[in-house]
Amino acid sequence: MSDVEPLIDPRMDFGVRAERRLREDSIGWLVTVSQDGTPQPNPVWFVWDGSSLLIYSMPDQAKLKHIARNPRVALHLDSQSHGDDIVVVTGSAAVDDSAPPIHENLPYLQKYTAEIERLDLGTPEVMAQSYSVPIRMTALKVRGF
Repeated sequence: MSDVEPLIDPRMDFGVRAERRLREDSIGWLVTVSQDGTPQPNPVWFVWDGSSLLIYSMPDQAKLKHIARNPRVALHLDSQSHGDDIVVVTGSAAVDDSAPPIHENLPYLQKYTAEIERLDLGTPEVMAQSYSVPIRMTALKVRGF
């Protein structure tokens, strides 16, 4: 038996909801910190593997500079209209050169192909050319209520 406490406790109601939302929600807000210390939230698409999030970025985005300077980040999911069902993931992020491109990432394609088509972003191969930088956010804590 492992002494390591799970990141999300599947025995708790919050754990069940958080895991479901991290797997199913389409948009999360990635918060990086600019050079002057200002939090910078940006909506992103992501896939959750149980311990990390994979996000793809265009190469010229400020969030990449922020992460290179300060890898501490957060990702939060929108709450319900009354402010409940909050999920916040905190951790560290870095460019992950070992991650597959979008068009070769089956979990990402399963989650977002319909959105790629709906938003007229071209094929997954075309989108992979624009969103060519994979960011891996390693989760250190998941909190909420």
